Amino acid sequence: MDTPTSRILLLKVPLDIIPPEEFPKVIDRLLLTQKRSPLPPASCDIVLLSLWDLLKARRNREYRNYVLNAALVIPISKSLVSGTRFVTGKKVYRYMPFHFVISLLSLLEPRELSLCLLGAKPQVLRVAERNIQTTFPGIKILGRYSGGLRKQEEGAVIEAIRKAAPSLLLVGKGTRGSEHWIARNGNLLSPGFRLWCSDLFEVFAEKRQRPTDTAFEKGLEGISFILQNPFKIFRIIPYLWYKVLLIFYRIF
Repeated sequence: MDTPTSRILLLKVPLDIIPPEEFPKVIDRLLLTQKRSPLPPASCDIVLLSLWDLLKARRNREYRNYVLNAALVIPISKSLVSGTRFVTGKKVYRYMPFHFVISLLSLLEPRELSLCLLGAKPQVLRVAERNIQTTFPGIKILGRYSGGLRKQEEGAVIEAIRKAAPSLLLVGKGTRGSEHWIARNGNLLSPGFRLWCSDLFEVFAEKRQRPTDTAFEKGLEGISFILQNPFKIFRIIPYLWYKVLLIFYRIF
């Protein structure tokens, strides 16, 4: 029988099994570990893993190492839940990215821990910061840095974040390297949780609608992305390849 929380491999990519009722205990344990030991920054990363991220981790060494060394790898795609059940017979728990971040902030607030924001356009980031601060007044926001930084500016921002030493760094789109930013710069930052979520600030700023709970539960959140960008319909090709890999791993 599986322990309440455990890590498994799906197509050689890690996934964490974390029932929702165990999530607060997992975060408490990680926070306690951070206090007791100066762990390498990579051990503090949280990855919200989609199907496309899993496929990327299989072919991109940099991203694979980032995922392998993460403190938590949380599945967000329904295809990962069904694929894990098909290959291993185990049940993993899927989280909606927005709800996951809200839950994480809710756990950090009573402890009066701190937060830094990086990414998005300046106006979007200002509104997102205001809304986060209104919803979670106990969290100390130590800094916000918009995306689109020039290469010569990035070093100063990284140093500012390192000195601020936030408990959580939220990174959104607009950063150089996008979801690879944390992988490339994590060793330059102080220990603390780091999490990438592409449209998070736009959702907090109410510039983009998050999927409804019903659509997410049914695995239909990808339809909105296709409507926004019809070229994403070609994702059917890597999706079919994923299905082939599942069958291969199930057999062998």
